[in-house]
Amino acid sequence: MGALIILLVMFVVVVGPSTVIGFLGFATIRALGRNPSAASKIFMGTVLLLVFVEVISITAMLIIFQLFSQ
Repeated sequence: MGALIILLVMFVVVVGPSTVIGFLGFATIRALGRNPSAASKIFMGTVLLLVFVEVISITAMLIIFQLFSQ
């Protein structure tokens, strides 16, 4: 039962940030299509959001490993 819980939680930890990254890429392409001259501002926002998504994902995985390692 414990292995199933770990598997489900890991699935959520992987799928969550993956969907956010996908939506972020889609929104970035749409924004660049509407206003190509704002590419530098859009790029900085995209990079910051990607960093935050990855940090949340890594933190969640570390918490899961810590909780279930005992």
